[in-house]
Amino acid sequence: MRFAIAYSKLNSAGINIVERLKEMSFTPQIPIIELSKETIYSEDISEKKYPELRGIDFLIFASTHRSERGNPSLSLHAPGNWRNADLGGRPGKICKTSAFVLKYLFQELNKNYEKDKEKLNEEYQITLEVTHHGPLIEIPCCFIELGSSEKQWQDKEAAKIIAKTIISLQNYPNTHIDYWKAAIGIGGGHYNQAANKIMLRTNYAVGHIIPKYSLPLTEYMLKEAESKTQEQISTILLDWKGLGQYKQDTINLLEKIGLKYKRIQNILKED
Repeated sequence: MRFAIAYSKLNSAGINIVERLKEMSFTPQIPIIELSKETIYSEDISEKKYPELRGIDFLIFASTHRSERGNPSLSLHAPGNWRNADLGGRPGKICKTSAFVLKYLFQELNKNYEKDKEKLNEEYQITLEVTHHGPLIEIPCCFIELGSSEKQWQDKEAAKIIAKTIISLQNYPNTHIDYWKAAIGIGGGHYNQAANKIMLRTNYAVGHIIPKYSLPLTEYMLKEAESKTQEQISTILLDWKGLGQYKQDTINLLEKIGLKYKRIQNILKED
């Protein structure tokens, strides 16, 4: 798989991560694209503007993560908007992504953190986020982010962990993906703890995640998630506790369409 990296010259975490990449044994044939605008608003990413993206299978955005609490975090997610487009992209449109690449990167991010966490001055949360924000581009992609405040954005050791994770994609695919099953996640909060456990403890690979705050679920949202996942979706994974009042409506729609579904909590009990 051929992949590339994009970051914004306005984004301190992105710059930090790319600087760490360049310090490592990184294959020079892998393109690194510097964007003039913030990543979430860079809608003009294409082979026409960046010829080095020709033939690229996957694009990784290295960027900041922001949160009101400012908790240290290393996070991963697919971009797109289920409803409004308040931070780039278009309303109701999501990007293409790979559930298998996200699973691979999430596992590597956790491994690299465990290896190097003693070098860090503070503890970081490793988490998936739900599908959110722009940009909307045609190349399959994901965001890998360093957060959640200026202190962490400048943390070179944390940025190294992300850089190592990106570099590990040079070894993708590996033999494990023969056993993986691509899935869409529905329910839960923005930081999806149930999906984190699924990615690390089972053979399911979660690509796009529709959070509770984007419900009620619609047939269009399901079709968008399914068509924008590179792999064939085997199952819809329901964060049952995180569906709240939308439990029955969600099941009714899935059964109407004929999509298989499982409760995440039941899968984890079987594990």
